[in-house]
Amino acid sequence: VGDDEFGKMLADILKKNGVNTNGVSFDKEARTALAFVTLRNDGEREFMFYRNPSADMLLKESDLKMDLIKQAKIFHYGSISLISEPCRSAHMAAMKAAREAGALLSYDPNVRLPLWPSAEAARSGIKSIWNEADFIKVSDDEVEFLTQKDPQNEEAVMSLWHDKLKLLLVTDGEKGCRYITKKFKGKVGGFSVNAVDTTGAGDSFVGAVLKAVARDPSIFDVCSLSNTSSDLL
Repeated sequence: VGDDEFGKMLADILKKNGVNTNGVSFDKEARTALAFVTLRNDGEREFMFYRNPSADMLLKESDLKMDLIKQAKIFHYGSISLISEPCRSAHMAAMKAAREAGALLSYDPNVRLPLWPSAEAARSGIKSIWNEADFIKVSDDEVEFLTQKDPQNEEAVMSLWHDKLKLLLVTDGEKGCRYITKKFKGKVGGFSVNAVDTTGAGDSFVGAVLKAVARDPSIFDVCSLSNTSSDLL
């Protein structure tokens, strides 16, 4: 983040919620990125971003707190850091360090097309590190974008599977989620709510799943995942 009021505010919010902020870096040359979210009547969002460039875009490998990365059980990342240099190289270096330290690599592409030069660049960039992940979470909309096929089609979803994967999760909004592992697959139904604001819903979902994985890595191998997942949901 930038060494500005927004960056300091974000770090303070993390601290107040018990999150270790030792890995946060403050850039004195660039501002913290801003994202403006417009809500539709159904609670879904539209995004507008201010980054020209923002501090996160300027992250360098030398900025990484490698000791923290190497201590982690799980290294979780998205795709926005792949858009431009030097951030892309820093991302790749962090992934490599985490993998070599034995961490689980967790990928949520979190597609934000306004940030990419084009839809094709986004598709290519997101897929460029696809086969490195142990765990991937995608939404049904992202399945459609990445495969250019019906996200409810099992063949389309399975085209996203690769041999290194331990778990592929597809969130289907109000319909729940589907899960695929090397040994079994299934789905967990959703439940009805009055959707007010869905911002952060996917992040909360992934956070809950990763907490369960950190607590019990056998979740990938035990056929009772549906019971565990329903508890998380």
